[in-house]
Amino acid sequence: MQQRTLGSQGLTVSAIGYGAMGITSFYGESDTDQGIAAIRRAYDEGITLFDTAELYGWGEGERVLGRAIRGFRDEVVIASKFGFTPRMGCDSSPDNIRRVIDNSLRHLGVDHIDLMYQHRVDPNVPIEDVAGTVKEAIEAGKVKYFGLCEAGPNTLRRAHAVQPVSALQTEYSMFVRDVEALFPTLAELGIGLVAYSPLARGFLSGAVQQPGEYGAGDLRGAEAFPWWAPDNFPRNENIASLLAGVAGARGATLPQLALAWLLTRRDDVVPIPGTRNPDRVSENVYALNLRLDEEDLALIEDVIRDGPYGERNTEGVVWD
Repeated sequence: MQQRTLGSQGLTVSAIGYGAMGITSFYGESDTDQGIAAIRRAYDEGITLFDTAELYGWGEGERVLGRAIRGFRDEVVIASKFGFTPRMGCDSSPDNIRRVIDNSLRHLGVDHIDLMYQHRVDPNVPIEDVAGTVKEAIEAGKVKYFGLCEAGPNTLRRAHAVQPVSALQTEYSMFVRDVEALFPTLAELGIGLVAYSPLARGFLSGAVQQPGEYGAGDLRGAEAFPWWAPDNFPRNENIASLLAGVAGARGATLPQLALAWLLTRRDDVVPIPGTRNPDRVSENVYALNLRLDEEDLALIEDVIRDGPYGERNTEGVVWD
């Protein structure tokens, strides 16, 4: 497995990670046994970065991941997150950060968390207080590295001045490219980039469905993701179909093309696709064997130039 370095503090991980959100949350009915099988397949394939959060099942996601990696915990990097409330508000107060870290350690069954992110910037808590609280946890040996999610350049600089930020996690895929505007800041500060939803919420999975075809509990069947809106879906589906043609001409699948494209953007971009299907895990890892040349990249740019249609979600994240 190829390795990549996140930040300048020494955090080295596999070039492709594993996002564990879908095992318990947001993408329909879960299957714990299948999720554990997928995590263990990821480890067998050489993946070392496993990403979870308090939000994913309010501890259940962490418990499942902890069970799955119990036999090889010292060989992998665990990332988790704090900052959401059960009503989807923000709470990054120092007391809550400490509470979440302690709970996450217990849920995961580990003595430290390798990478701890603030899940969303809290407008009510100075980022210096957030970074300082995580710094305390690092000094206490509970956490090794600090990360931020969906944060802009000003926030990154202010946090980094208190406790070095090793990784920024944000949505990044062929369909979501806003973060490219932050590349100069990330390079200047020496911060790596972890790309969540690298397959565009499944639109680039090769198995996208109409909104009404998703099961109960799957947000893609609601109004949370405008890509699936009636006016947008057919046009976005056409883009995905054209990209699948590009992939097929190179003997690859659409998700392999999407992941291989991300790996060309910077040498410290690490996508974390999530799946409950062990065979999909193996398919994703094969993206490391797909080499895209300048002609390939130009063709991809031509296909995605006008897309996608619709905003990435209705969350309304604003970077500062």
